[in-house]
Amino acid sequence: MNTTQAASAARIPAGVWVLGFVSMLMDISSEMVHSLLPVFLVGTLGVSMLAVGLIEGIAESTALIVKVFSGALSDHLGRRKGLAVLGYALGALSKPVFALATGLGAVVAARVVDRVGKGIRGAPRDALLADITPPGIRGAAFGLRQSLDTVGAFAGPLLATALMLLWANDFRAVFWVAVVPGLLAVLLLVLGIKEPERAAGSKGSVATSPLRREALARLGGAYWRVVVVGAVFALARFSEAFLVLRASQLGVAVAWVPMVMVAMNLVYAATAYPFGKWSDTLGPGKLLAAGLVVLIAADLVLGLATHWLHLGLGVALWGVHMGMTQGLLAAMVANTAPPELRGTAFGFFNLLSGLALLVASVLAGWLWQTLGSSATFFAGAALAALALLGLLRLMLWPLR
Repeated sequence: MNTTQAASAARIPAGVWVLGFVSMLMDISSEMVHSLLPVFLVGTLGVSMLAVGLIEGIAESTALIVKVFSGALSDHLGRRKGLAVLGYALGALSKPVFALATGLGAVVAARVVDRVGKGIRGAPRDALLADITPPGIRGAAFGLRQSLDTVGAFAGPLLATALMLLWANDFRAVFWVAVVPGLLAVLLLVLGIKEPERAAGSKGSVATSPLRREALARLGGAYWRVVVVGAVFALARFSEAFLVLRASQLGVAVAWVPMVMVAMNLVYAATAYPFGKWSDTLGPGKLLAAGLVVLIAADLVLGLATHWLHLGLGVALWGVHMGMTQGLLAAMVANTAPPELRGTAFGFFNLLSGLALLVASVLAGWLWQTLGSSATFFAGAALAALALLGLLRLMLWPLR
């Protein structure tokens, strides 16, 4: 790290680092379970693939819905930390249930509780991060948190794979180990974060429900334009599960297929903070547009791929796109929403982006099944190109 980077990093409040490490620890815990759960369900518990799909659909839908209400509740209470702690605690406490499960019911309950926890903590955590960060470095702050979170996203599956090899595929032993980083995340959040007075003092300005029409109207046009941009980005970028499927189709050995997600998340983690820092001086519009150009390139490379080297390039470009855009979009939400409505703002942003990603993934699956894998990625490139044109149009209005 050079002198300029060190000076910039020193300006980031300690609480941002704490929230980043909390996210990293919980992601390690969750991904250790989630990377093995489908195989555990089918191979150990004898569950059908249809049931696996239904479990995941119910769990993710629950998380999306809860995000809106948890964010609004944090605005109404004028407190963020308590809800964040509750959300992370639910995630941590769900992990032993996976280890003890002997039937589908326990797994469904644990998965739903885990996703409810994710829904509860997401918006209040992001609003808390915005509360403790000066506006001029929010891009760097959100990029840093996203980088640390993504470290957990690839460290978890790597740790799970290593333990499975060491312990002869003992799923339950790995699930028990996953309890440890989850509990550490909760402990770090409780002890390492002091909620700023300005967040606590905002209660009087949202005495009624933040979900009322008059409260939502106060979010303003700039915020809703960011929501539109986020949803359009999600429509142009379907689930990363299709990267794994593409790897398998190109002949990558089954044992190495999970490394696709590890590689993507490595690039994502390495680029999220530098691009977030850059956005604080460059501004969001140009960087978002460049991110869409990178996504178009990734889709085209993946659609035309005939060798694992092509796959690697496409996956790396996908990771760069994520690093360029995801933390930046979160910073834009924080910068355009009134401080007393930030929780609500993050809730709606996450809900609509999540729904758009769900629609995009269904469309991608239909195209893959009917026209082939290349058509899926070419359609993704076309949607990204349309999103780029729309973004250039939106750039006529300020996004800050």
